[in-house]
Amino acid sequence: MTTLFIDADACPVTRDALGVARTHGVRAVLVGNEAQSFGRYSTRGGVEVVQVPHGRDAADFAIVERLQPGDVVVTQDTGLAAMALGRGARPLSPRGRVFSLATIDAELALRHEERRHRRAGGRTRGPSAFEEEDRERFVQALARMLRAGA
Repeated sequence: MTTLFIDADACPVTRDALGVARTHGVRAVLVGNEAQSFGRYSTRGGVEVVQVPHGRDAADFAIVERLQPGDVVVTQDTGLAAMALGRGARPLSPRGRVFSLATIDAELALRHEERRHRRAGGRTRGPSAFEEEDRERFVQALARMLRAGA
């Protein structure tokens, strides 16, 4: 059975993802650092909350160690998406973009080059503002993924 994992640190679609999971009868796991308050989510049926200590990539590793093939992971993090793909899971961005094995190496290389550029004093563009269209695209993509994995 598919499980939905949400990398909940700064996730703009947590509520939406939980709603889609409930609609499809899918177990959801919220993973985030201990500074976040997940109480409002943990009282709802079908939602497990995993809080991890502060630390670089702590939430990512907590998700990866729980993944089974076919699970769905909502994340903005390309590194976590790559690890999820390696475990046979299906990563999805909060903007509704499905990460794939065909493009993940190029995405990781671009992320690496942008970091090098910033460390050298350069500037890179941040993401565009999160729009309602992004939310709608995410909900539709997640619903398709959960239907396909059922």
